[in-house]
Amino acid sequence: MVRSLSIFRRPLDLGLVIFFILSILYGFLDSLPEAIGYKVTPDSPWLPLRSLYDWAVAQEPQHLNPPSSLIATTLFDGFIQTPILFFVVYGLIFARPWIRTLSLIYAGAAVTNMFMYFVTTFIGPTPPPHPAIYLPFNLPWLIAPAILGLRMLRQDPFGRRTGARLATA
Repeated sequence: MVRSLSIFRRPLDLGLVIFFILSILYGFLDSLPEAIGYKVTPDSPWLPLRSLYDWAVAQEPQHLNPPSSLIATTLFDGFIQTPILFFVVYGLIFARPWIRTLSLIYAGAAVTNMFMYFVTTFIGPTPPPHPAIYLPFNLPWLIAPAILGLRMLRQDPFGRRTGARLATA
């Protein structure tokens, strides 16, 4: 039987797990409430959206009066991507082979969703005034799923090969 390496001996997976845990929090605390109608205002009844207000004014004004395409991406993020990430995180931590297919589906959907988000952001009526500030805070949600997708392309993403034989750890 081949045992997979511990998550602590797989730094890329550990980094993805940490990022995806933060994404789960963001999805439930910001994306989902915004998608179901809570407004990003200085007096929003939902504290996380209230704290997002200053960022929205400075970097993402589209959140102040979200177009339907932004609502669609936040709905997808909150109701589809965020729940899937629980399984992705579990599968990465415990090196479950079944996570490969789900990760590839998630990666494709997440990259597509971020593409739509960026189109809405940059082509919409209120593009970010400072892309050099905006992009470093938003590109990780495009890059991390793409890395996960590339990571899961191998038939056995958690196996470790040494020459022609599988090594155990």
